Amino acid sequence: MNLKFVLPLFGFIAMVILLGVGLTLDPRSLPSTRINKPAPDFDLSLLHAPEQRFSPQDYRGQRWILNVWASWCVGCRVEHPLLNQIAAQTDIPMVGLNYKDDPDNAKQWLARRGDPYKIIPADITGDVGIDWGVYGVPETFVIDENGLIIYKHTGPITADALNNEILPLFMGTRSPASVGGQQ
Repeated sequence: MNLKFVLPLFGFIAMVILLGVGLTLDPRSLPSTRINKPAPDFDLSLLHAPEQRFSPQDYRGQRWILNVWASWCVGCRVEHPLLNQIAAQTDIPMVGLNYKDDPDNAKQWLARRGDPYKIIPADITGDVGIDWGVYGVPETFVIDENGLIIYKHTGPITADALNNEILPLFMGTRSPASVGGQQ
C-alpha cells in the first residue's frame, strides 16, 4: 500500500471523528477558568447616568448577579422575562453589563421590555467582557460576598437553570422565591 494515499486517508478519518465528537458537546457547558477566583475589577460609567460610575467593589460584602446583555442579542430577548421576574420576586441585586452596544439602542430596548437591573454599567468597547471571559451574550455570573465568581451560565437563562442552579446560591443570603412558575 502506498503511504502517499494512506496517510491523508487516516488524517481525514481522524478529523471526521474529532468533528463528530465536537458536535455532541454542549456549548453551554464551557468551563470557566474564573470560577472561585476574584471577579475582575472594572470602573465603567452607567448607561442611564454616564457621569456616575460602577465597580464590582461597590457590591463587596453582598452576593449579586452580573448579567451580560445587549440590545442586538437574540438570546437576551429570550431570557429577559425571567430577569424581570427575578427583579419582581426577589431582592437579589442584579447588575446588567451592557456589552458592545449603542447606548440609545440599549435604553430603548429596556424601555420596551422592562429594566430588571439595579445598575447598568456600559461596556461599549467590550474590554470588560473580555476580562470576565465572556464568550458571547447573554452570560450570567454569580459573585459572592468576598468578590469571588461562584457560578457562570453561558447562554439564555432558563427557568430550570434559574430555580435549580442560580437561586439556590442565594439561599441563606436572601429570601428568593422560585421563579417562572416552578416550586
